Amino acid sequence: MIHIKELRSGLPLFKALGSEVRVALLELLLEHGRLNMDEIAKRLGITNGAVTQHVRKLEECGLVVTETAGARHGLQKFCYVNEQKILVELAPETKDQDVYEVDIRVGHYVSFEVWPTCGLATAETIIGTFDDPRYFADPQHIDAEIVWLTKGYLEYWIPNFIRTDRPVEEIQIIAELASEAPSYNNDYPSDIHFSINGVDIGYWTSPGDFGDERGRQNPSWWPPHLNQYGHLKLVRVNHEGTFIDGCKISDVTIEDLQPFRGHAIPLRFSVPEHARHVGGMTIFGRRFGHYDQDIKVRVIYGRGAARWWSIDETHVGARELGIIARARATWS
Repeated sequence: MIHIKELRSGLPLFKALGSEVRVALLELLLEHGRLNMDEIAKRLGITNGAVTQHVRKLEECGLVVTETAGARHGLQKFCYVNEQKILVELAPETKDQDVYEVDIRVGHYVSFEVWPTCGLATAETIIGTFDDPRYFADPQHIDAEIVWLTKGYLEYWIPNFIRTDRPVEEIQIIAELASEAPSYNNDYPSDIHFSINGVDIGYWTSPGDFGDERGRQNPSWWPPHLNQYGHLKLVRVNHEGTFIDGCKISDVTIEDLQPFRGHAIPLRFSVPEHARHVGGMTIFGRRFGHYDQDIKVRVIYGRGAARWWSIDETHVGARELGIIARARATWS
């Protein structure tokens, strides 16, 4: 079930459903269970290219999933409906909460493990040379605005400003992400995993390493055959579980991440060797990709006495980051 707790956070989904063609596409998939792209195009009477664009819109909001599988005529891409229920709260309940937000530059990782193809760049130049992991230790890495790797991880620190007498309600992370293919490949799935405070919270399968259009923020010198843009993904962990863009990806709750000790909370992005799709990872900063932003983190906590492990508490939805809807709306 997709649970929308604040109207603006649902704009990508509402926009996806605002097309008669996409609604008809969903009806087809609900009726037949799974169809390949050629079958969808034939039944809807549109081109394969148009199907690809419509499916991408439905993928971005979590309604549809695509996968490549063997068929009689070779490999084909199949689609099926991922979520069959949508819950929208027009007037979500609120309560007293505090929040702090931080922007983390993509080059401000504190540890890494990287395999080529890989690299990093500032807004002015490539750091070192392509496909040499040693340059991830170059002190200039703190100025990087884009990083990419085939497998491994990058770990960041979220500053811990949480008072010990406050119950943490939710952590939100928003970042522009994509796969990493040699040159680029829009159809190149990769499982990008997330962990907070040492706990794996789930993963998102990036559809590809996108290069069919130039990233709106990319500097003029950035070559057209390299990674151009990604998808803006909102990861939320609260009392109900872990969600990406409103779709539940795991049962890990905010209680599972606590207690938060020390001066920082580790945040890790990774493509592990055991992943089903090891297709790399690209993280875009504000000077690359489609979005003028770095990695954004929001920590929401209550004003009452701490109840760290009270998993039976009634959870009240926190306000979403409206930027994800506004940013998508500017270029979709």
